[in-house]
Amino acid sequence: MNKKHFLLSLLLVLVARLSYAQTTPQATILTLEEAITFATTNNISIQKGQLDEESAEYRIKETKGSGLPQVNGVGQFNVFPSIPTQILPGEIIGKPGTTVPVQFGTKYNTNGGLELSQLIFSKSYFVGLEAAATTRDLYRLRTQMSKEDVIYNVSSAYLQALQTKEQFKTIEANFNRLVQLEKILTLQYKNDFVKKVDVSRITVSRTNLENQRQTLLAAYEQQKNALKFFMGMPMDQDFELSEATTLANTVLPVNANAGEVFANRVDYQLLQTQKKLYGLNIKNIKGRAFPTLAGIGQYTYQAQRNEFNFYDTSRPWFNTFVLGLRLNIPIFDGFQRKNQVKQAQMEERKVELDMKNLELGTQMGLGNAIKQIATSQLSIQSQERNVKLAQEVYKTTNDLYREGLAPLTDLLEAEVNLRSAETNLNSERLKYKIAQLDYLKARGELQTLIK
Repeated sequence: MNKKHFLLSLLLVLVARLSYAQTTPQATILTLEEAITFATTNNISIQKGQLDEESAEYRIKETKGSGLPQVNGVGQFNVFPSIPTQILPGEIIGKPGTTVPVQFGTKYNTNGGLELSQLIFSKSYFVGLEAAATTRDLYRLRTQMSKEDVIYNVSSAYLQALQTKEQFKTIEANFNRLVQLEKILTLQYKNDFVKKVDVSRITVSRTNLENQRQTLLAAYEQQKNALKFFMGMPMDQDFELSEATTLANTVLPVNANAGEVFANRVDYQLLQTQKKLYGLNIKNIKGRAFPTLAGIGQYTYQAQRNEFNFYDTSRPWFNTFVLGLRLNIPIFDGFQRKNQVKQAQMEERKVELDMKNLELGTQMGLGNAIKQIATSQLSIQSQERNVKLAQEVYKTTNDLYREGLAPLTDLLEAEVNLRSAETNLNSERLKYKIAQLDYLKARGELQTLIK
């Protein structure tokens, strides 16, 4: 083997790679915490949740407003082409035993004024106030749920993109080794040191890796676009992922008890709030069976004319002022309230079943996440040893090949085994981080990723 030609070829490759690295622009580095922080401000789902919270405040004010004085302006204008006639006894005009038709009223009548009402007692009103305040908590929890979903989606997308990036680096390193070897073999072939078939084998392997590089590069860009979507970031904004990302601070308990983590689960708190709302709805429906009492007042002006001359200031208008109470006592509603209560009770029972289902799901999620973490830790250790052995085998085989003591097929096989070991290691590291993420989600502690 011509070592002089080999060293010269290797030097040319290294110089080319160094020149490329110096001229390649550096993109902004985005950490996982920065990605989550950005998402909690810009994600559309979270923004919609915040609008729902703001809307709940107006709903509370609306409910309170129904208990404040209600003032309405009223007005009415009537035209009687034919004035109503009443029959009166003839005694009033000295004709006993007869009847007299008399028209009462005028052709034109109008009135206008103000009506005032003030709620004094309504059981449904006070229950509605409590329900409105609970609705505020419901929307607040929904916003937190949206944040947790966004944190999980952003973290998962980030980790998957980071794993693809690491896999690309592995393929890139193997690709560069084959490119260098191809150049060296091509030069050696021109000097009759190797056969044409050896160059062709390297070219085939290099082409296969080139295709993998392109596939991984496209997948990486697609995963970054998915990450931008979850973050609410413009698609034309570019960044690179931080390779220092880790969830290593996750602390595992001795056992996975779902009952101990419910207090931290926003979805469980949300179900509790929904159950409370359904209970208040039942109270509200039952409250409609109670009497309601309201104070009323009315002040009106009215005029009656046989001619349309209401603008004539010399003709009188008459005022009326009325104060009173309005009592409404429900007696029979065709069993509507009874059936409404039954429907609301069914909804309340469904929420209770959702809570039981969540407890089972939390227990399963905790157990699976802890088991996967433990399994991945062992697998990572095993794969790290495997990668180290594969590197040693590749290095030894490469040295033997340079000295002419090993065929090219052994070198290519060693390169494939090394690539496979590195790929498996990257895959196990991703499983480990995703399992940590699932563990934090099961415990309701995703917010700790940005604290």
